[in-house]
Amino acid sequence: MRKMPLIGVTLDAEPAGGWSKLPWYAIRQNYLSAIAAAGGLPVALPHEPELAEAYLERIDGLLVTGGAFDVDPALYNGGPAHPTVSLKSTRTAFELAVTRGALARDIPVLGICGGEQLLAVAFGGTLIQHIPDSIADALAHEQPNPRTEPGHEVKIAAGTLLERITGTARMAVNSAHHQAVERPGNGAIVNAVAPDGVVEGIEHPGHRFALGVQWHPEYTVDPADHRIFDAFVEAAR
Repeated sequence: MRKMPLIGVTLDAEPAGGWSKLPWYAIRQNYLSAIAAAGGLPVALPHEPELAEAYLERIDGLLVTGGAFDVDPALYNGGPAHPTVSLKSTRTAFELAVTRGALARDIPVLGICGGEQLLAVAFGGTLIQHIPDSIADALAHEQPNPRTEPGHEVKIAAGTLLERITGTARMAVNSAHHQAVERPGNGAIVNAVAPDGVVEGIEHPGHRFALGVQWHPEYTVDPADHRIFDAFVEAAR
């Protein structure tokens, strides 16, 4: 039996109220089931920055998930925060610590949606704080239709890791973001763009596997989505 690589998955966090009277963590099931379907063993990573190194000694791969919040602009010299910016400082501190540690160890990293933006910041890149204020005639990147359906297409750059993984030049993707990568960071490259020019994917050729996508492949909106998880888990073996 082939080894099941241990994949650390970052969690979302909510304050007391709603599901629990105490602060609570959350994760959508399809993140975990997509890893399991690809042959990985998912494990949740609580937001304890001081434990990042201990986690990195054990995990074989890192999945940085998305969420309805933003990376603090102060972390990428982005200037004053746009009125739409919402922060989860403890989550971001942990995700930056564990992502930078994983990159330093060349542990495979997959960033999804906000996780792609976090990965860009870890590379030394910058973000667009609010797409409608920065991109003329931008698409509805907060798509009005369900996330289980495509919102737009992306064009995948030839010769990139993403193209080799997906085997295609275009994908239909879902879209749930108001921010985007502006510059991908030191040594990183853009591997996918939307028709309006918004960055939809990044990767770093200097690492064994360091890939970010702005959409949510765990929903398998496009037939190539599962290949992203297959390649990530395989890299973590």
